[in-house]
Amino acid sequence: MATTADLKNGMCIELNGKTFTVVEFQHVKPGKGPAFVRTKLKNLENGRVVDNTFSAGEKIDQVRVERRPYQYLYDDDMGSNFMHTETFEQIVIDKSLIENADLMREGQVVEVMFHTEKEQVLSAELPPIVDMEVTYSEPGVKGDTASTNSLKPATVDTGATVKVPLFINTGDKIRVDTRTREYYERIK
Repeated sequence: MATTADLKNGMCIELNGKTFTVVEFQHVKPGKGPAFVRTKLKNLENGRVVDNTFSAGEKIDQVRVERRPYQYLYDDDMGSNFMHTETFEQIVIDKSLIENADLMREGQVVEVMFHTEKEQVLSAELPPIVDMEVTYSEPGVKGDTASTNSLKPATVDTGATVKVPLFINTGDKIRVDTRTREYYERIK
């Protein structure tokens, strides 16, 4: 059993019967009173981020998780279908467990996080950067900007909409950060 001194970003813990991952934590020692740990925890079942405060030295239940590579196959009425890249086992994952699922394309490999004791899917994470092709974007007009970093919406080949700089046109290939949904760079 771990204590609050063992907390790290990305660590998975169980709290009130639910599985959370630590997004952020801060050890606070006020001038008066006992020390405590302020945390931001992401619920892996519904994706909500909650604030929680632990007393310093409080025991926490650490959850053992495994990350396994799965290839995205297709969507149907049950959810998104994935295949393990080594065992070829197929599973269906609910779309709500996949962050930014609209940036995912067929054949893409994602990391699926499993609760090892329950063999339950906790979440699926896309690679941090993905390559996309812009299928539609309004043309940028020179002199249209009031500031240096103006952005416009662009539709990519998966159907998702991403904000891109004005110089990006239809047919350009771009890299997108899947964590923030932001334009990363243009590919030549």
